[in-house]
Amino acid sequence: MNWPLILQIVYLLVLILVCFRIIYDTRANAKSLAYLLFAIFVPVIGMVFYFTFGVNYRTRRMYSKKLIKNSELSDKLREKIYQYSKQTFNLSDATVQSNEELATLILKDTLSPLTSDNSIKLMVNGENKFPDVLEALKNAKDHIHIEYYIFEDNHIGREIENILIQKAREGVQVRFIYDDFGSRGIRKTMVPRMRSLGIQAFPFFKIRFITLANRLNYRNHRKIIVIDGITAFVGGINVSDRYINDLKKPHKLYWRDTHLRIDGPGVQYLQYLFLCDWNFCAELELEPNDRFFPPLSSIPVSGNKITQIAASGPDSPSPVILYAVLQAINLASEEILITSPYFIPNDSLLDALCIAALGGVIVKILVPMKSDSKFVDYAVRSYYSDLLKAGIEIYQYSRGFIHAKTMVCDAKIAMIGTANMDSRSFDLNFEVNAIVYDKQVANELSAIFYKDLKDSVQLNETEWEKRSVLQKFIEKTVRLFSPLL
Repeated sequence: MNWPLILQIVYLLVLILVCFRIIYDTRANAKSLAYLLFAIFVPVIGMVFYFTFGVNYRTRRMYSKKLIKNSELSDKLREKIYQYSKQTFNLSDATVQSNEELATLILKDTLSPLTSDNSIKLMVNGENKFPDVLEALKNAKDHIHIEYYIFEDNHIGREIENILIQKAREGVQVRFIYDDFGSRGIRKTMVPRMRSLGIQAFPFFKIRFITLANRLNYRNHRKIIVIDGITAFVGGINVSDRYINDLKKPHKLYWRDTHLRIDGPGVQYLQYLFLCDWNFCAELELEPNDRFFPPLSSIPVSGNKITQIAASGPDSPSPVILYAVLQAINLASEEILITSPYFIPNDSLLDALCIAALGGVIVKILVPMKSDSKFVDYAVRSYYSDLLKAGIEIYQYSRGFIHAKTMVCDAKIAMIGTANMDSRSFDLNFEVNAIVYDKQVANELSAIFYKDLKDSVQLNETEWEKRSVLQKFIEKTVRLFSPLL
């Protein structure tokens, strides 16, 4: 028998089936084409790469987020959320009403309510975030829920750990979710200590050798703390000493990041996200109750800010964070300020920004001078020419590494969260962003943005186009893989 010929025929048939699977299963045309080219022109490895990194979990829903099993009760809750959001909207000012389409999109897609009577505090860098976090943890009375992509066993990590242990001894329920890849350093040290002292700790999507690469691809990038159902923290700052800047140590890399504290009804959707993730990774059926979701009448009114949470991942029916970003850009009429450490826009985001700029909207994008990946840097820079030609201003942060993920539109709405402006955050990772419909908060975040520009270098289109042919070729080549990054 002619075995080489038989193997070639078998391989060809398998390749055809894989190509059919890619076309059928991959939502984005650019990504579908990238996987097809890789599978066809890189024998075997290309197909393995697709099944490792490219399977569309959104079409299969990694897990159900249904906390309430009773359909009748679930329908009543849905109606209650709609009525509450409508009431909030009707009582809101022009800032919210001019962004009705954005609020409605998030509500309809994820049932995330538009909430009022919130207190909002912006926190710049770890040295400003962690004192607030430590104090809030110490004041916990009933429960503490913590979910982090990176949680390290260093000074700040152990400081938080000690408080959690003390609160557990006092009878406070402490639940801790850590990403099994991002927080891999605590698996054999901190986690066993916590468990032995009364803290419930579970990894998110535990990495196993047989499914190693696939599980590495879908990570929980969220940073959430919920305390007693009324106080929450969300944003870009992980639990690590690197996020705390010490001006007495000028040799240390300066880390610029942004976080948010919410007190009020806006906490409840973050609580919902945590409980869904908890039931998935702990394989428990933790039921919602008044301890986790205090009645609105019992929550102290500590502010007047209106906020809404946008969250997406392989567990959501659509990339709602991407949709929210696009909607916010489309609604902007004056100015858009974006900060992102990894800016690798898909076609829809790139087009939306260029259309806004060409239509007269001022668009400014702040990115790091250098990220923590040279490959990513090449991909990011490949988009600069298109953006600059549309009149978009690009600034490279030079003081250190800017890790904040924020957007301000028309000094009316502020978006702060965990999602980068790239396909990984929009399609693969579990992410969460908070949207604040408030001029005061938006102006405060805008002021932070302009302050960061003082430590940045603006790109000049003429100078940028003087790059060597080799440099441009490398960037354009890496850009071919940008849908996979």
